[in-house]
Amino acid sequence: MEDKIELRKQQKEQIIEKMREKGCRITKQRLKLIDTILENDCSSCKEIFYQTAAKDHKIGIATVYRMVNLLEEIGALQSKDSYKVICAEGKEEKEPVCTVVLDDGTVYRLNDTRWNDVVLKGLKACGYLKGQQVLSISVRRQNHSRAKISRT
Repeated sequence: MEDKIELRKQQKEQIIEKMREKGCRITKQRLKLIDTILENDCSSCKEIFYQTAAKDHKIGIATVYRMVNLLEEIGALQSKDSYKVICAEGKEEKEPVCTVVLDDGTVYRLNDTRWNDVVLKGLKACGYLKGQQVLSISVRRQNHSRAKISRT
């Protein structure tokens, strides 16, 4: 029982982190919807709505649909026969494949999913991607000890 509670807590934290990465606000209603989805085996948005509305009558059905779409978009929820949270299903976080160290001592360790996301967003922001799909990326180690990154 305690393991289930701990797993739900981890899943909730991961969902919130993914939402923040996407720039979403973390509202009380969104937190209640996450709790409802984690605590119940809901098979539809209406079921999520009814479960949550029993606790908070201010929740609207449109809010539920938007939240479910957001959770599917960030990869935290899948819907087949019922909505199932797919964050941290008892699995440990993926190993970091890239470590970024900033001059102020800040260290970012990125797993393969996050690393791919950063690279794709960077390529798009710089205008290198215009609808194409990246098939592969090769990184060649430089001869000198520190990589130099130009600041523009």
